[in-house]
Amino acid sequence: MSEFKSEYMQVLSERGYIHQVSDPKGLDELCAKESVTAYIGFDCTAPSLHVGSLVQIMMLHWFQKTGHRPIALMGGGTTRVGDPSGKDESRKILTPDDIEANKAGIKQVFEELLTFGDGPQDAVMVDNADWLLSLNYVDFLREIGRHFSVNQMIQRDSVRLRLEREQHLSFLEFNYMLLQGYDYLELYRRTGCRLQMGGSDQWGNILSGTDLVRRLEGVESFALTSPLLTTASGAKMGKTADGAVWLNEDQLSAYDYWQYWRNTEDADVERFLKLFTLLPMDEIARLAALEGSEINEAKKVLATEATALLHGREAADAAAETARKAFEEGQSAAGLPTIEIAKSDLEAGLGILTAFVTAGLCASNGEVRRNIKGGAVKINDKGESSHERSITPADITEDGIVKLSLGKKKHVLLKPV
Repeated sequence: MSEFKSEYMQVLSERGYIHQVSDPKGLDELCAKESVTAYIGFDCTAPSLHVGSLVQIMMLHWFQKTGHRPIALMGGGTTRVGDPSGKDESRKILTPDDIEANKAGIKQVFEELLTFGDGPQDAVMVDNADWLLSLNYVDFLREIGRHFSVNQMIQRDSVRLRLEREQHLSFLEFNYMLLQGYDYLELYRRTGCRLQMGGSDQWGNILSGTDLVRRLEGVESFALTSPLLTTASGAKMGKTADGAVWLNEDQLSAYDYWQYWRNTEDADVERFLKLFTLLPMDEIARLAALEGSEINEAKKVLATEATALLHGREAADAAAETARKAFEEGQSAAGLPTIEIAKSDLEAGLGILTAFVTAGLCASNGEVRRNIKGGAVKINDKGESSHERSITPADITEDGIVKLSLGKKKHVLLKPV
């Protein structure tokens, strides 16, 4: 039985999204009484968000689904400064063109998970560059800066941890807290926004915003953060040995995204079903109760449902079927990640080392050699034992491809053109 009255807070509580709330009772009463506006900010530091940001996007999704208005705030302005939260060193300074290109890439994901429009509960996307870039510095210090206590700022985790480790913290980054607080104030003035959400590392920054809104507008606003997610083995969400798990399909294929969720650790299945799918809680409980080898069925459901949310049901089902054929039937399947290669390269003889590095299955020639020695390298499902092996036109299958495999779960198709 949930301790909350509002549908939104009930959903967040039972699915495990809540880490801290500034005033749980007050926020619950507000959400139960009226349609609320809330926002989460996303800086434009890369051309795509990764899985680590998906919890926040899902919080906005549920916010809208339970009758409220979400704002996705693009950090076109704050990205120029850089958030020190959770960082050991200063972020690279990006050019305005870099930021705009990244912002365009990030927008794609929100269109899959939120409904935008002009209605009272339709999602809104705004960019803090619209107000931050035109600020007069002296006026900003007089109106906003005087409400921030340096004593408190240096106690926030984002600042304190860097100082304790004696790592460089620029004055530029130190200003980030003021800018984020000002975003909250500006969104309240423009939209009546009363709630900011974010990851647990944003708690201090968000509280600075609630304090600023209270001081300047005399209104209570709220802060809510989600847990910092790690896997059961302690790895940070969204990172793998192969790099970040990107949300945009041009950065990571729907098939590879499906595989990421399929490889979830047993202990994480229930938690991830709650956070990253829309399945009802009773169905999640049924899947979570599966034991032994049956847990793999729950992982396939997780993979398919999570992929369907982001890439669509058709792409998710295709990825599941491709995996079934590749791993359960041992077939080469056209749905696997494909890399085009010049026929002339095969005619000249493409070295196995070059092929596996080009396909992204290994990072270096040395890594390919080690995997060959370990028996993990296959061409067209046949194990290879020589690092001097070359791939030629004779290796092209009836499907017109060459299948490269690393272990049981990593496969790439070479398509001669």
